[in-house]
Amino acid sequence: MTALHYLTFEISEDTDGIGTAEGMASTDAETHARALAEAQAVLTWAQARSPHGHGPLDEGFEWDHDLQISQEGDWHTVTLTLSGTAAFLDAFRRRFAASLE
Repeated sequence: MTALHYLTFEISEDTDGIGTAEGMASTDAETHARALAEAQAVLTWAQARSPHGHGPLDEGFEWDHDLQISQEGDWHTVTLTLSGTAAFLDAFRRRFAASLE
């Protein structure tokens, strides 16, 4: 299990076996690079776990993602959304359980 210090994830699942893990971190400018590094670490884990499974789920891939970065004044927000199969989300839960709401 890996604990993240900035990103906090919330998981939702639909009835078709597809789910979403949405993570967000809002930080000051000084801490922004660390939050962004956590998002990259999650993506690196996902790619290592399923190197040929990244792409649109409706085309048969196991997982996909969307990374958004925004700034408002002195605050930076990193939002990482992972969509995936039930097996992918189960592995995500085991790996990042300490960072789930």
